[in-house]
Formats: sequence, structure tokens, C-alpha cells
Amino acid sequence: MSASQSSDVRTLLVKIFGKDRPGITAGLFDTLAAYAVDVVDIEQVVSRGRLVLCALVTAPVTEGADEGELRATVHSWAESMKLQAEIISGTGDNRPRGVGRSHVTVLGHPLTAEATAAIAATITGTGGNIDRIFRLAKYPVTAVEFAVSGVATEALRTALATESAEIGVDVAVVSAGLHRRAQRLVVMDVDSTLIQDEVIELFAAHAGCEEQVAEVTATAMRGELDFEQSLHARVALLAGLDASVVEKVRAEVRLTPGARTLIRTLKRLGFQVGVVSGGFTQVTDDLKERLGLDFASANTLEIVDGRLTGRVTGEIVDRAGKARLLRRFAAEAGVPLAQTVAIGDGANDLDMLNAAGLGVAFNAKPVVREAAHTAVNVPFLDTVLYLLGITREEVEAADAEAAALGSGGSGESYGPGESGESGESGSAG
Repeated sequence: MSASQSSDVRTLLVKIFGKDRPGITAGLFDTLAAYAVDVVDIEQVVSRGRLVLCALVTAPVTEGADEGELRATVHSWAESMKLQAEIISGTGDNRPRGVGRSHVTVLGHPLTAEATAAIAATITGTGGNIDRIFRLAKYPVTAVEFAVSGVATEALRTALATESAEIGVDVAVVSAGLHRRAQRLVVMDVDSTLIQDEVIELFAAHAGCEEQVAEVTATAMRGELDFEQSLHARVALLAGLDASVVEKVRAEVRLTPGARTLIRTLKRLGFQVGVVSGGFTQVTDDLKERLGLDFASANTLEIVDGRLTGRVTGEIVDRAGKARLLRRFAAEAGVPLAQTVAIGDGANDLDMLNAAGLGVAFNAKPVVREAAHTAVNVPFLDTVLYLLGITREEVEAADAEAAALGSGGSGESYGPGESGESGESGSAG
């Protein structure tokens, strides 16, 4: 064990405050180097141009150097740089972080001081300690991440789920560790998740049976029909529709704001991305091709002699089927189920959300929000990136790099107060 690792070695906490500018960090350590100290820890934060730099170093032990001289020299240097300095004596390293480490991501639109206070108080109330806080994004939502130690992830998640529902912010809690940066699989529902529409309703509009389809849907929501029964009943109303309507429906599909950004960023990071849908392969296959998805599965409308028969063919994708497909996709991708992320909005997504390592309820009904690991209640699908620890700056930097290389930027942008990405509505292409 080196001297700097010993628990009883004398150490100094050197804190520097002031207006940030280039050269401050180098200048401080040049000053300290004259005393042959070892660096134990460093942390630096810049907020609105104001710097806080903390350096934990061993006390000087070389011949002819003493702590008083080091203090005087550091203060003199800081004054010359129009900075403030504080030096605190102590022993050993920082206190070890408690067992049980989690990342708590908070999404606010806006994020208020009241909500932040409530989140911090809940963390403390569970026995957790906030080790670090930093911002992931400032638009289209404010996203911040708390690094928390000292409490089990599940206990923290349970406590914060209750609190977040009361204060109206979205909170996600995931355990810390290497797996967070490992290659993953993300699987999404389609209707009202990846896209803003319900595909069956788009087909029904062309068949002139929107009201009847809506009535069957309502019956299913009341629990009077299960998903498979309601699917067959609604598809039967499409019988006789010309198959050319498929291209029309594809053109009418509107992606959810942030959908392209989410998929593009995940793919750049090495994630695999798939969709499962209680809708139809006639739309999901098109989405897979246009968005570069790795997996897609849905029900298939039967077409005979150029017309819809009012039946579906093949395996039915229902609530249980979505969870089964998540497991199948994970196996094919070589990704452990614990490293999968599932996103959905409806009750038929619940099995999939619960089977995944992280289940995200996206603008979902209360029963789904309560059962999922976390919920996102803003209309921007790419906010899911923040739950994975990816910052808005990283997304934009990747877009800029791709544009410079000629591989195409996003075609999507947010601005303060804007409601979503450009190019996210209209054709899915």
C-alpha cells in the first residue's frame, strides 16, 4: 500500500473557487508539484462559468517543505489568478461509498426546486447518500442524474416511484456497474410508442369502420374480450379492403418525436433495436427497413387476390407473445435478458416490460406506469437515452460527427420550447 492509500496519512483538501478559464487546473498542480505531494482524488465542476476544483493531496513530506508554506503558496497563486482558495487538513482518503450503488435519473418538464428537494429527501430517507449530481440534458426536458450509494436499488426504486408520482416528475433507478455500458437490446412496442398512431384505426379509416373498430377496442379495454378475440373482431371489419391501402397507411404513419434520434443513437452505441406489435407486419416490416431495426415481429393481415380477407395468419402477437419475442430477440442477439430494455404503453406490454432488465412505461395508463420499472410521461421518445446515462451533448456530438463524415445528420432538432423533432411526422421514411 502506498503512502497515499494509507488511512492515517496526513492529507490536505485544496478547494479552488472562481471564474473559469483555461489553465487553472494546470496552474494549481504546477504549484503543488513544488512540494512533491501525491494526488489522492480530484473533482472539478463548472456551472455557468464558475469553477469549483477540489484536489485531495498528501501533506508535503520532503525536506525543507512544510504545510504552512504550501498553504501560503497556494493562496498566493489563487490571489494572482483572482480566485479563492480553501485548504482543509485531515487524514486518509475520502470516506468509502456505501454498499449498494444506483443511478437515479430524474426528468422534469420543467424540473422544479420543489421536486428536486422531494427526490433528495426521499433518497436520504431510504438511508442513501447522494455522491454526485450532474445534468444529462437541458432540452426537450431537464434531465439530471444522481449517483447514490448506501441503499439497495430495489428499495430506492420503490420509494422513489411513490414520490415521483406525487410530484409529477419521471424517475428511473438502475443499479450501477459495468453492465450499464455493456451492449444491450432495446425492444419497443409500436402503436402509441414508436409511432403516434394506432395502425388498426388507420386501416379502419380507409374501410369506413372507425366507429365499429373503436367500439370493439373499448369492449376489450373493459375486459369483455381478450386481445386475440378483439384482434380477430377488428380485423374482420377490414374484409374486402383493397391491398393498395397498405401503402397509404404506411405513408400516414407518424413517428413519435425523438424516435429517429433514439434508434440512431442506440445503433451508433452498438445496441440492437427491435419492435414487437399487436399491429401488422405490413407496417412493421416497412419500419424495420426504413429505420434500420434489427428485429421486428407483428401479426400479419391475410391478403388474397389483392384484397384483405379480414383474417390474420401465423402466430398471434399478444401480451404473452411480446414477452416471448423479447426473450427470442435477446437470445438471437446474444444479450442477457438482464441487459434488455423494453418500452411500451399498454397493458398488453406489461409481460414484456416486467421480463426486461429495465421496463419503461411510455406515456402509459396508470396501471402500466405502476407495474413498470420506470415511466416516461413526456412526448419525446429519445428521453429514454437519459435513463441509460447518455447525455444530450453526446447525442449532438455524434450527429455532428456523422454529418462531417457525410453519413447524414439527424434531420431532427429541438429548440427551447419546441414540442418535438422536425421530420418526425408524416411518412415514416
